[in-house]
Amino acid sequence: MTITRKNDEAVSPVIGVILMVAITVILAAVIAAFVFGMSGNISKTKTVALTVQKESGAAITVMNNGGQDAALLTGLTITADPPAAAVCSVTDTTNLAVNATNSPCIVTLNAGTALSIPVGDYVKLNAGSTTLWNTKTKITVVGTFNDGSNQVLLDTYV
Repeated sequence: MTITRKNDEAVSPVIGVILMVAITVILAAVIAAFVFGMSGNISKTKTVALTVQKESGAAITVMNNGGQDAALLTGLTITADPPAAAVCSVTDTTNLAVNATNSPCIVTLNAGTALSIPVGDYVKLNAGSTTLWNTKTKITVVGTFNDGSNQVLLDTYV
């Protein structure tokens, strides 16, 4: 007569212990990330709407259309490629100052005026040559905000 013994335990206790250890390690890693500030240096992306338009072969305009963080925008740096010693001008000379003859075009606030670049204001880049910007022109606009941060706001071809 043969007696066989049935073992119902299988490997459940081993898998249970492994899962408990894994959960403990993951929780420890998450808590350590918050305690040591690893998640604190993630910067928030700012939202500002800009449009760019080629008026003619010699002129390109960049307009501030507002956005969630438009009130924080204090400066713009506009770069055109192909580059030109473009003459930059602004519509709002009361609030805005511009380096009129240098590339890139840098727009800043006049001291003692608006706290941010007003919505609806635009910058006009005039190359002086109708043939310079007849082809696709890459326009890159970097915004400067009141907290000192910089962010690319527009990178497109016109």
